[in-house]
Amino acid sequence: MDRIRCVVGVAAIVALFGLLGLSPAAERKYAPDRVVDIGHVMIDVTPDFKNRTISGKTTVRFVPIAEPARELKLDAQELTVTAVESSVKIAGHETTDEHVIITFAEPIAAGKEATVTISHKAEPRNGLFFRTPEMGYPAEDIQVWTQGEPHRAPYWYPSFDYPNERFTSEVICHVPRDMIVLSNGRQVSETPEAGTGFKAVRWVQDKPHVNYLIALVAGRFKGLHEKYRDVPLGFHTPPTQFEQARNSFRDTADMMGFLERELEVPYPWYQYNQVVVEDFVVGGMENTTLTVLTDRTLFTEASETIRSSQNLVVHEMTHQWFGDYVTCKDWSHIWLNEGFATYYAHLYDGYKNGRDSMLYGLYQDAQRILGAGEGPRPIVCRAYGDAHEMFDYRSYKKGSWVLHMLRTGLGKDLYRRCITEYVKRYALQSVVTEDLSAVFEETTGRSFDRFFDQWIYHARHPELTVSTSWSETEKLAKVSVRQTQAVNDKVLLFEFETKVRFGTGSGAVERDIKVDEKEQDFFFGLPEAPKVVRFDPEYGLLAKVSFDKPTAMLHAQLADRDDVVGRLLAVEALKSKKDKETVAKLKEALGSDGFYGVRVEAAKALRALHTPEAFEALVGSRDQPDARARLQVVQEIGGFYSAEARGALEKVLKVEKNPEIVAAAITGLGKYHEAGIREILVGYLKSSSYQNRIAEGAIRAIRVQDDPAYVVPLMEVLRQREKDFTSRGFGEGLKALGYIARDGEDRDKVREFLVGYVNHKKQQVQIDSINALGELRDPKAIGVVETFAGHRGDDPVQYTAREALKKLREAKKVPVELGDLRTELLDLKKAQEELRKDLDEMEGRLKASEKAKGKPPVTTSKPAHGTTAPRATAPACRQP
Repeated sequence: MDRIRCVVGVAAIVALFGLLGLSPAAERKYAPDRVVDIGHVMIDVTPDFKNRTISGKTTVRFVPIAEPARELKLDAQELTVTAVESSVKIAGHETTDEHVIITFAEPIAAGKEATVTISHKAEPRNGLFFRTPEMGYPAEDIQVWTQGEPHRAPYWYPSFDYPNERFTSEVICHVPRDMIVLSNGRQVSETPEAGTGFKAVRWVQDKPHVNYLIALVAGRFKGLHEKYRDVPLGFHTPPTQFEQARNSFRDTADMMGFLERELEVPYPWYQYNQVVVEDFVVGGMENTTLTVLTDRTLFTEASETIRSSQNLVVHEMTHQWFGDYVTCKDWSHIWLNEGFATYYAHLYDGYKNGRDSMLYGLYQDAQRILGAGEGPRPIVCRAYGDAHEMFDYRSYKKGSWVLHMLRTGLGKDLYRRCITEYVKRYALQSVVTEDLSAVFEETTGRSFDRFFDQWIYHARHPELTVSTSWSETEKLAKVSVRQTQAVNDKVLLFEFETKVRFGTGSGAVERDIKVDEKEQDFFFGLPEAPKVVRFDPEYGLLAKVSFDKPTAMLHAQLADRDDVVGRLLAVEALKSKKDKETVAKLKEALGSDGFYGVRVEAAKALRALHTPEAFEALVGSRDQPDARARLQVVQEIGGFYSAEARGALEKVLKVEKNPEIVAAAITGLGKYHEAGIREILVGYLKSSSYQNRIAEGAIRAIRVQDDPAYVVPLMEVLRQREKDFTSRGFGEGLKALGYIARDGEDRDKVREFLVGYVNHKKQQVQIDSINALGELRDPKAIGVVETFAGHRGDDPVQYTAREALKKLREAKKVPVELGDLRTELLDLKKAQEELRKDLDEMEGRLKASEKAKGKPPVTTSKPAHGTTAPRATAPACRQP
């Protein structure tokens, strides 16, 4: 039915657009035209914390660029516009759900400055978020904050919302006098308002930035303050979590110094604030001078090395150069923001914790990329449905790897010269990938056309089968390289340079090779047979490499203390070899390797081998100097099932103090149903720890237990201790409750309990309660869940409800066609309304056009009342 609606609807729309001399929107996305140049935006707002609304005025100063401008069209999502004023005479204005369009009495001449002031109000469902006592948050932590990227800002003020436009800005916010206000730039005033108990706080950003980087945070916060050189640094948290602030803030000044030295460009803004907010919608957001962070990044010293804010904090700080100072022109080039931030977090890790740590981070990223089944989409891609689709591992991890390959190939000094020139040349501008490529070519004198073509504009990566052999008579080592990836118009045959390293008794020998064919053999004269052969020893190539080596060679590679990536690769290869010598070698690595990452991977490999000897090796290696390795050992012991494994986990609970490791041991006990387990799990379910991390471990174990006997204690804890959990942790409890009750006798009670949260003011809890009803599989919940299953593709509550309905209807064993009937009818009704609206608008435009030409008006027919019009939307075409 969707396919029919798509074909018919699109055909009708294309025909009508053709009559009007217009072209329907294509799926490929490009930056919009800039009819005017916006010079400055001033936002003056008052948040209403009680009613969770916001009202105010936005003033936009602009200049038509090339031609006189008769109208100004701004993005405005679901805003109520109450008035529009201007420095020039206005003919009128129109407000839709997506735009405010201001028509001027006379066209404004190109180059002539004008201003408009728009009064507006909203109850935003996106872009601006309240956290208030009425929603279940602590009164002392009351707050409101914004998130603009990619297109959320227009939900709270009208704007030109695309990153190809830059302007200076100011934000004025009126709040109670005991609150603080943070925004972009610097605070220039704080003025009490007589007789109101309020104050007006004004922030000014005097350097131009793009719209999605405008931010506002207001409420009750506590802060730490330092300086790096003359740059003020601030770190703010909700008052109830301030005790943990120093843990996350401590390296900020060091990070800024590192980035200045590495980039050879001073920090480009006046100051740098970071603020932790409740239930942030992403991990972090790099607004100019004001980074907003999730409260999940906070941690206590008890977690040792397991929890850290380092990667998140340095990632977001790097964006102050890449993303804020130099900004991608459109979302198809978002890797220029995210790839740089990801890579420089790795570089800082190398500076702070050593090169092995940096390489391990790149290794982990590569495993994610190579195991993703990447598909035919390249890093730079214009064919996407929604901007959010571009924020995936290609833009982050693969983009980071592209930079790493450039740095490896050029050397760190020449690479740095290129990046420094790129940042200086395009400061306070919007860029595309060609700008970066041009700087590399100009600075190095080399051509980078092929490099960017195969890694950025085409998809995937090399898939290589590498083999080696030795001729004793000729004293020749042979290395064969075969590219096995499918080559087509989406994926190229790759060309790259790398090295081969031979480890011999007399030392290491390295040789350069260039791979530019599907199959190639390379020969190297050596004094003796190599004990180790390493392909790409500097780890500067993103490739899926299959290199089958003798076990003895892998053992020798694992013993090379100077080659951390070689040891990691050896551990990975040894996962499939169950001989006792291999187990002993892995145990040795787990117990003595100088780098925690190798120990972590060795623990994983021992579990994968899953032999009695491997289990004993894990149990005998619980005493680890680094908590990250200790955690991994406990998790892998939890991957075995035996009385000995249970005993080992229970012993961990008796001696371990780290809450993260305790939670892992508890989770590992979930598969056991023997006497005493229930008491252990219920006891930890009722325990207290920071962010209730230990209780969350018990909830995970209870879900694995899948026993309705836990329904009552779990429901009791959730009812009595909601405020002790994070929203995410509480939601996991709701979902576990629905899951374990699905076949029990208490389904009615559980359903009633879960229904009590479907209108929760915390969206995460609301979503998880609806999800939990789906897990419950109780058809009696269908009516409740249906009320939330609307049509919006961008509404997470509606999406969750639609998914939950599938589970509920499946449990009722109703045919999909009948089960989806209500949804289909709602879709058809909405489709009719949408097409009728489109037809009305097109008919009006067509009549006006024909009238202007002196021709009789053309009348388009509308669907008769009560009939269903085909829906003509791009999303319908993309549905299977």
